[in-house]
Amino acid sequence: MKNNKYILYAISFLQGIVFYGAFSVVFREARGISLSEIFLLESIFMILMLVFEIPWGIIGDKIGYKKTLIISYGIFLVSKIIFSLAHSFLGFLMESIAAAIAISGISGCDSALIYSSIDKSESDRVFGIYGAMSTAGFLISALFSGILVKISIDLLAFATIIPYALAFLLSFALKDSHQIERHDECDIKSIVKNLQLAASNKRIVGFIIAVAVLSETTHSICVFFNQPLYIKSGINMQWFGILTALMQVATFISVRAHKVKRKIGEEKLLNGALCFVIICNLVLIKSRIAIVTISLIFSIEGAFAITQPITETIKNQSISTQQRATILSVYAMMSNITAALLNIIISTAAKISLESALILCLILNFLALIPMKFYLNTKKVPKVEK
Repeated sequence: MKNNKYILYAISFLQGIVFYGAFSVVFREARGISLSEIFLLESIFMILMLVFEIPWGIIGDKIGYKKTLIISYGIFLVSKIIFSLAHSFLGFLMESIAAAIAISGISGCDSALIYSSIDKSESDRVFGIYGAMSTAGFLISALFSGILVKISIDLLAFATIIPYALAFLLSFALKDSHQIERHDECDIKSIVKNLQLAASNKRIVGFIIAVAVLSETTHSICVFFNQPLYIKSGINMQWFGILTALMQVATFISVRAHKVKRKIGEEKLLNGALCFVIICNLVLIKSRIAIVTISLIFSIEGAFAITQPITETIKNQSISTQQRATILSVYAMMSNITAALLNIIISTAAKISLESALILCLILNFLALIPMKFYLNTKKVPKVEK
C-alpha cells in the first residue's frame, strides 16, 4: 500500500509526457480538422466527462480502485493510439470519446487510492508531489518536442504512445485499499444515500464551487487570454513557447503547499491565494508592461497551484464512507458543471473585449470569496457519512 503513491507519481509523470502538447492545434489542422471542429470536439469531450463521472465512481467503489485504474489507463493508451492514427473528424471524435471515458475513470479513483494508502498527515505533501510530477513530465516533453517536430510532426503523436504504454503497465503494480479487499457492500440504496448526503453538505459544496470558480478564471487567464495579453504588452510571438514553459514552472509551488499550510494555516493559505489572484487580476486589466504582465500571469498560476493539494485533502477529509470514489466523482461533477457554465459566460464576455472578460473574471473571483468564507468560518468539518 505504501508503494502506491510512488507508482502513481511515476504514472502521473509518464502521462504528463505529451510530445504533441505544444503543437496539438497545428497537428489536428494538419490532419484535416478545422479550428471550429476542434472546439466542437472539446465541447463533446466536456459533456462526456459529465456523463461518465459518477458511473465510474460507482464502478471504482464496486470493483476496486486498482481494477478501475488499470481499465482507465488502458483506455487512455488506446485514445493516444487512435489520436496518432486519426485523419478525419470521426477519428478525432473516437479519440475524444476514449479520452473522456479514461479521464473520468481515473478522476476520483487516483485521489481515493492515494488517500487510502498514506498517513493522513502527509496528504497535502503527497497530493502536491503527485500534481507536480505531471508538470515535470510535460516540461520534459516540451523540450524534446522541438527536436522531434523537425523530423516529423507525426512522430510527436507516435512518441507519446510510449510513456502511456509504460504508465498502463505500471498500474498493474498498484495494491488496492483494504476497504475494497474486504468487498464491503456497495448497493444502490447506499450509493443514493451518499449522493444525497454529498449534495446536502452545504459547506463542502460551497467550497467546491469556490475552487471551481477560481480554477476556471485562472484557466481562462493563463491559457486563453495569456497570448492576447502578451501581444498587448508588446511581447513578440517567438517568446510564447518559452513563456508557456515558464508558466508551468509556477505550478511546482504545489510541492511546498503543505509547508506553507503548516506555517500560516489553512485559512490564511486559501484566503490569501484567492485574494492574491484578485489583486493580480485587477492589475492585469490595465497592464501594458511586458515584465509586469508576465509576472502577474506567473503569480496567478502559482497561487492557484498552491491550493490544489489542500483542496484534494479537504475533499477526502469530508468523506467517511466506503464509497469514496463515488463521492469524489460527485464533487468532480459539481466542479465540471460550474466550469462549463462559467466557460460560456466568460467566452461571451471575451467576444466584447479582452478587458471585459478580465473584469468578469475579477467579479467572479470576488463572488467566490463568499462560499470560501463560509467554508473557512465554519469550525466543524461536516463529513459525508454512510
